[in-house]
Amino acid sequence: MSDLTAGIGSGIRSRRRPPTRAGARSRGSGRLRLVATPKTADGELQAGLGVAMVVLVVLLSLIGSVMILSASSVAAVDLGGSSFSVFFRQCAWLLVGLGALFFGARIDYHRWADRVPLLVFGSVGLLVLVLVPGVGINVNGAQRWIGAAGFQIQPAEPAKFALIVFVAALVARERHRVTDLGVVLRPVLIVLGTMVCLLMLQPNLGTSAVLCATVGCMLLWSGLQVRVLTSLAALGAMGGLVFALSADYRRARVTAFLDPWADAGDTGYQTIQSLIGVASGGISGEGLGESRAKWGFLPEAHTDFVFAIIGEELGLLGSLMVVGLFAAMIVCALRIAARARDTFGTMLAVGVAAWFSVQGFVNVGAVLGILPITGVPLPFVSFGGSSLLATMLAAGVLVNVAVQGRAPENAVRDRIAARRAANAAPMPRRRSVPR
Repeated sequence: MSDLTAGIGSGIRSRRRPPTRAGARSRGSGRLRLVATPKTADGELQAGLGVAMVVLVVLLSLIGSVMILSASSVAAVDLGGSSFSVFFRQCAWLLVGLGALFFGARIDYHRWADRVPLLVFGSVGLLVLVLVPGVGINVNGAQRWIGAAGFQIQPAEPAKFALIVFVAALVARERHRVTDLGVVLRPVLIVLGTMVCLLMLQPNLGTSAVLCATVGCMLLWSGLQVRVLTSLAALGAMGGLVFALSADYRRARVTAFLDPWADAGDTGYQTIQSLIGVASGGISGEGLGESRAKWGFLPEAHTDFVFAIIGEELGLLGSLMVVGLFAAMIVCALRIAARARDTFGTMLAVGVAAWFSVQGFVNVGAVLGILPITGVPLPFVSFGGSSLLATMLAAGVLVNVAVQGRAPENAVRDRIAARRAANAAPMPRRRSVPR
């Protein structure tokens, strides 16, 4: 526990930054005035990256809302409601998510480092609360939600954001000692291992894999030795395989992934129906709202398998459009990371980019049958309030990092100019000493 408290305690603090070129902090509130971006080439590029991130997030969310309406209309009627009931719930979450996006963009991202203990201990507390009998909600054999009166949240989603902030703050504080395994790697493994153990008790192997891969990408970017990360990845893969084969239903999922047609009526049913839906779309798709898979053939069509409905109704072109938007978002996030004004901003942007890319790959891979089914939603597109809220907040933080960014090439140019000015300064005249 000493390592844990040392890693996430009050020692992780980002030093207060002076007003940046991309915006001025208002005194007292600590908020960032986004309109203060200077009209320079660098300022316009930084603001452009922030605007591009917002546009990409809104586009993906709108596409997801439309496809959720199409995919859930039949299932909603079967449950005794209106065909728009699931769609209206998603729209309500989308409004809350846009508020989280605006909140993350307005708050100075350095303030998240001051709240690392609250974020980490709060996330771990919620993950423990899920496992309490009578508090956690069990759905299809998995106890991953808490809530009441129709309002449910999945604590695994805010835990992703909390872990990214923790690793970013730790690396920023110890950026000169990243290669010292006891300084950075040990606290990270303690916090990550605690969260993964709690997730495995739900069980939630998919989210555990996303967390491990996200942290691995951040540590690789930070400069940790590749051989150390490779060894840890091998140990993690072996542990995941042992866990996957330790229960009958998880072993059946692995078998269904290797050969879904061996048990097409049971364990391989979901994968086969997903592939049929994607293949039926062809190049241009069957047309919006014309899916046949949503008529009871494909379970969870509007949640984890909404990409299969996209492939069926919008075809290869629509699927490539969604994948292209995700690729553009990742490129934008990495450019924000490259232009961040400090290590903390860089690591935050890298962590969010890794989170979105890894989770998107895992979801699409399960839909296309190239990865086992893990129950991981597609960011911004799948139905789910907790996932949408957490990803919107993370995207807002990216926007804030973007508008406070500083072009690395300009920083180098400024240092060179300062050095030349110092060399060109006239030397003070020496006083002549009489002999």
